[in-house]
Amino acid sequence: MHSTWNHLKILSDSTRLRLLALLLKEELSVAELQEILGMAQSRISSQLALLRQAGFVSDRREGKKAFYSLRATLAPKQLALLRAACDSVTELPESAEDRDSLNRVLQKRRRVSEQYFNLIAGRLGKNYCPGRSWEAIGHLALRLVPAITVADLGAGEGLISQLLARRAGRVWCIDSSPRMVEVGTELAKKTGLANLTYKLGDIESVPLPDKSVDLAILSQALHHASHPQTAVNEACRILKPGGQLLVLDLKEHDYGKAHEQFGDLWLGFKESALHGFLKKAGFQKVEVTVVSRETTEPKFETLLASGVKAGK
Repeated sequence: MHSTWNHLKILSDSTRLRLLALLLKEELSVAELQEILGMAQSRISSQLALLRQAGFVSDRREGKKAFYSLRATLAPKQLALLRAACDSVTELPESAEDRDSLNRVLQKRRRVSEQYFNLIAGRLGKNYCPGRSWEAIGHLALRLVPAITVADLGAGEGLISQLLARRAGRVWCIDSSPRMVEVGTELAKKTGLANLTYKLGDIESVPLPDKSVDLAILSQALHHASHPQTAVNEACRILKPGGQLLVLDLKEHDYGKAHEQFGDLWLGFKESALHGFLKKAGFQKVEVTVVSRETTEPKFETLLASGVKAGK
């Protein structure tokens, strides 16, 4: 009973309640809490110390930074009491402002992480190709569901296909270069990827049957297509109902040398153009997002577009 009164006393303070409401959503550093609440570090640290003593929060050190989160072993009654207290003030202006500030801080976190991966992306791989980075490929690979049939359209040397084949049921690697298909086939044999098959073909006329794959990928291939809409239409044709298309491609840029230097037919695409290609082909749940920004000139940006084929 004594501890319950102490908990109620802790929750009666508005600053402590605001801190707990934030830590219910995300682990945060003292500096981030200071930025969100607009309070002095000493005030926040003293209130966090009380919350730690009361058993509501725990902290961890990472270098010189201290991160606070809700204690994982919080008793069910304590957690219920805490949630009820936070819910009771959720409509107050301060709570709404705290949520908005939290979102801004988390976006700032993501930008810092993105900048780091952009910096190291240019050091990966033997040959430079605009828009290709482990960051962008990671965004694509994370959406993969195991044991499905995948078509990598305009696969090139098959970097993505080789990664996906380690988890997918079957991967079809489609490319218009006979030499690329030959090299890829040999590589698949050497690595023992029996489920990875290279086929000679054009992304505007894919040599696969209707409704035969679960996931179609166009990774840095669409800007090489004479008719991008046709390529997206073909991806839709070979997908099973409910299947997904993922497109990684450059955002529209003005680096004219890309025509000669990289053999590009298109200088990337506007987000609205990619969105339009997928919608016109009949895809639903279409989303287009910038997933990579290079820091060196000409500062290529990479878009990830996704859509789901209608039907069951």
